[in-house]
Amino acid sequence: MNLQLTGKRALVTGASKGIGRATAILFAEEGCDVVLVSRDPAALTLAADAIRAKSQISVEIIPADLSQQAEVERVAAASGDLDILVNNAGAIPGGDLQAIDNDTWRAAWDLKVFGYISLTRALYPALKVRKGVVVNVIGAAGETFPNGYIVGAAGNAALMAFTRALGHGAHKDGVRVVAINPGPVATDRLITLRKTMARDRFGDESRWEEIGANGPYGRAASPEEIASAVAFLASPRSGYTNATVLTIDGGG
Repeated sequence: MNLQLTGKRALVTGASKGIGRATAILFAEEGCDVVLVSRDPAALTLAADAIRAKSQISVEIIPADLSQQAEVERVAAASGDLDILVNNAGAIPGGDLQAIDNDTWRAAWDLKVFGYISLTRALYPALKVRKGVVVNVIGAAGETFPNGYIVGAAGNAALMAFTRALGHGAHKDGVRVVAINPGPVATDRLITLRKTMARDRFGDESRWEEIGANGPYGRAASPEEIASAVAFLASPRSGYTNATVLTIDGGG
């Protein structure tokens, strides 16, 4: 299927690895110019070089910490004309209410919750001009509410509401706002976590794939599977999809 993305320009946050990197690669393969944003300049450069080696499109990088408003504004000023914004940056720690203090909670939300909101606000005027699309990659904890991931559950639920509320007015501007809630995804972060769990449970981190083997299809999703959904939702092929959150968790 031709996603009709050739010649469009997409900004992807958290683009140096995992879902963000896979999304940027796929956009490039579909003919999109891409702007990659993350906090790690070296990893961004590696990601950009890998994309340039495979696709004849424009690739720009902007190292930035999106938990800081000044950095959000700098990214927005440097982004140029945009058709697509993919909010994907953020890592929220696990723990229950008593395990997470206020400073840790606020720092996590500054990057993911307020980072998504602030960057969308800063780029919305540009997206409005080009009748663009916002795709928020959030997380299934916003629906399942695990007690041991309370910071993420509450933050993800807030971003789901943000997506729907903004989308309910964005159609008047010709803009679409959608989101994806991935379940477990085989990113470096998940693999590291499962290796630790396997070491604790079995005394052997090489058995990490056994952690979660009882879940749907016996595996986590791949970053590329989530990226494919991002690309479709961002494309004109999904042009009537708005104020919607898609859950991709294997049905578990």
